[in-house]
Amino acid sequence: MAEREEMIRTQLERRGIQAPAVLDAMRAVPRELFVPEEISNKAYSDAALPIECEQTISQPYIVARMTELLELEPGQRVLEIGTGSGYQTAILASLAGWVYTIEWHLKLLNLAADRLERLEQTNVTFRCGDGSPGWPQQAPYDAIMVTAGAPTVPEPLQEQLAPGGRLVIPVGGMTNQTMVRVRRTESGFQREDHLSCRFVKLVGKEGWSD
Repeated sequence: MAEREEMIRTQLERRGIQAPAVLDAMRAVPRELFVPEEISNKAYSDAALPIECEQTISQPYIVARMTELLELEPGQRVLEIGTGSGYQTAILASLAGWVYTIEWHLKLLNLAADRLERLEQTNVTFRCGDGSPGWPQQAPYDAIMVTAGAPTVPEPLQEQLAPGGRLVIPVGGMTNQTMVRVRRTESGFQREDHLSCRFVKLVGKEGWSD
């Protein structure tokens, strides 16, 4: 698809996204399937877009950058907090062995599950509820991605990382955050701050109260 290739070239490669597997996943997943039909003509625009339940689908560059920061390898187990439209879920499922994803809004979860079924991506387990404390029953995870802004890095998510595991999460205020990567090492947790970003707030026990 011409628009998808243009997105890869102008929005991702030009901005430094280099991981071939991430670029291939972004090339393979039809983004137009994950936005409301009335704005499907904007699916490949260089911007976040509104979806159901007053949430958003992230800008393509942000999706690619967060995915690249996870450093996924085939067969790894991933926890995603904030299923949203399911687009990021589909990208992760293209790269990982299994994805566990949690969404606060049941309507969004059902829509996302239907979309991934249409794409025949069967390596995803869905759960509706508060994802901010993680999913300890399925831990440990090789990678955890949070697609909503948190006031701090939730301690339970760090503890659910496998040795060498990576957590990528936006951390900061309600309107502006910094993309943070936490890596679990033999000596503890190492934090790196990356790009500035803006996400909807993470609601829940380990996030914002409302």
